Amino acid sequence: MSWFDFDWVDAFTDRAFGGNGCAVVHGGAVLSEEVCTAYVRETSLVECTFTGQSDVADFRVRYFLASREIPFAGHPTIATVAAMKSRGLITGDTLTLETGAGLVSICLNGDEIEMTQVAPQFGKVIPAGTVAATVSLPEDVIVAPPQFVSTGLPFCITVLRDHDSLRAAKLNVHALRELTAKAGYSGVDMAEPFLVTLKGATDAGDTFSRLLMAPPSPPEDPFTGSATGAMAAYLWKNGLMTKDSFTAEQGHDMGRPGQATVTRVGPVDAMTGIKVAGRGYVLMRGQVDLPEVAK
Repeated sequence: MSWFDFDWVDAFTDRAFGGNGCAVVHGGAVLSEEVCTAYVRETSLVECTFTGQSDVADFRVRYFLASREIPFAGHPTIATVAAMKSRGLITGDTLTLETGAGLVSICLNGDEIEMTQVAPQFGKVIPAGTVAATVSLPEDVIVAPPQFVSTGLPFCITVLRDHDSLRAAKLNVHALRELTAKAGYSGVDMAEPFLVTLKGATDAGDTFSRLLMAPPSPPEDPFTGSATGAMAAYLWKNGLMTKDSFTAEQGHDMGRPGQATVTRVGPVDAMTGIKVAGRGYVLMRGQVDLPEVAK
């Protein structure tokens, strides 16, 4: 038997059943992709992380969807650090994580966990009509040119007119395949539109967003930290956000309200990183017996 400790953490929230859940498997970075993706499917979560030792950072973190390994993800990073902190594995207020997208710096301020995502990369601009078909909306509710942006993982950032349009969106998986093919992706590497409005779900928020997902992932992500960083970079680059730091909200209509503070690093025309900060709530912990296959 190969028993691994795990923590189930709700990220970007300070209470149970809020934000976005992630199971953190301590020492599980040695496991094969087949085992890790099967574990994600078993949990019915969007993503899980598997930690291990690193020669270049304090810890190594691997990120998995139900279908594949990905280089980086935001809410699992918050969850991973919250889990390690709760177990006494972190003693200082700074640390570095080795991820598939590079080294990620973490700063802890009390219960708040701030990650610095890598400098944004701006990809292809996609016709509004193509994105509108992907999310089953009329083209005129898209108020800025959709564009693929990555701060570790690519998303098609799409600004919508209002909350009604945001709530009406429904994913067309066939159209999503066409969208991602136009952006240069193929197969399982589909990069979904991240839909955002320039008004919070609550008075405290500056933006309110949704991420609709294709199978075998759950149909919607409650809070998406990596997409939030990419979204923020897009808004700053296009002059749609005047604040250097703002509050992003997601998940409220799912009954899982999540909130993050997003801060720009560097000037608008030369951003060197995006800071995304939030809290994590350790909901449960235990052990899981997984076949240990070296990676």
